[in-house]
Parts: sequence; C-alpha cells; structure tokens
Amino acid sequence: MSRWEKLTGGVSGEQYAARFAQLAEQGEDVHGEARLCATLVSPGARVLDAGCGTGRVLIRLAQLGYEGVGVDRDASMLAVARRNAPELTWLQADLSDFDPATAGVTTGFDLVVAAGNIFPLLAPGTEAAVAARLAHALRPGGLLVAGFGLDREHLPVPPSLTLGEYDAYCGAAGLTLTDRFATWDADPYDGGGYAVSVHRR
Repeated sequence: MSRWEKLTGGVSGEQYAARFAQLAEQGEDVHGEARLCATLVSPGARVLDAGCGTGRVLIRLAQLGYEGVGVDRDASMLAVARRNAPELTWLQADLSDFDPATAGVTTGFDLVVAAGNIFPLLAPGTEAAVAARLAHALRPGGLLVAGFGLDREHLPVPPSLTLGEYDAYCGAAGLTLTDRFATWDADPYDGGGYAVSVHRR
C-alpha cells in the first residue's frame, strides 16, 4: 500500500478537486507545474503525467497544445480526470510496474512529469523501481521533472526521501540531473524543504 493510500484511503478525488477549484476561484495560480513543463518542451511534445491525480496538470498542458497520457493508481482521482477531460487518455496503474506498451501506449515520451509529492507518497521501497519505469518511458534525451517536499512542513507524511537518494535512483535508471529549482516557478534551489528536479535520459 502506498503512503498516499494510507493517508487518504483512495477515496479523496472529489475533495482534492474541490480544493484546487476553490484556490482557482480565489485567484490563486494553480498551473505552475504546467507552466514549467511548457518551458522544458515545445507544444506538440508528448507528456506522461505520472501520478496524474485529477488531471489538473495534464489537462492544462493539453490546452496549451501538448499530447499527453495520465496514469494514477487512485481510481477516485482518475474518475474526476475522466469526467473533466474524457478526450484524454487516463490509465489506472501502479507506477512501480507501469509499462506503457502493455497499456497500449507508445513509449518515447518527451517529458514525464511527477508533480504533487509523488515520490514521497509511493509505497516504501518502490522509489527506485518507479524512477526506472519513468526513465524507460522517456525517449533518449527526454526529461523527467519531479517536485516534492523534503521535510514535514512540505509533506502530509513524515519525510522519507532525500535528494541524494532520489538522484541515486535516477542515476541508476540512466538519468542525469540537469536543473534543480525551489519552486515550479523555477526559483533557484537554496537547500530548502521543497525541490523540483529535472533529469535527462
């Protein structure tokens, strides 16, 4: 069981969507992840949203002209994504054994995005396998961008993953760190409790 499932029971899709809808209504910017992705690859690029949740990031990228596939294990989150964007491809799968080809999806994505604390919320011990699976989904030269908290202030669960460990998992999967930011607005990383990392295959 993933840390996310322990935290939510796998039934939080509607509540999660309502929270972001409220933030948007209040004038908050809820598209930082998509905006950063759009600086990394050009419109028309193929994007895999790993741990897509309710589809917020991928739906915005589709609006900006990107092709995409969303994958998540949480059926309640995917139900919202499918309702809001039925024209997009949404797959239910565990990232630790996700194989695009088996799911009927062409590999060779230009970008894989893992937003929303995906890595710290995985099932314990699956982090390396997930990094390898996401790397495998990329084309040569493709990018993995992942943002997650590193301390209790930035996580809904106790911290379980350091940047050193994450970089090691990515390195073992054939990925090389190219950039690291403190936010999805690309602010320079200064050693704080949240990091957005960009690795290249």
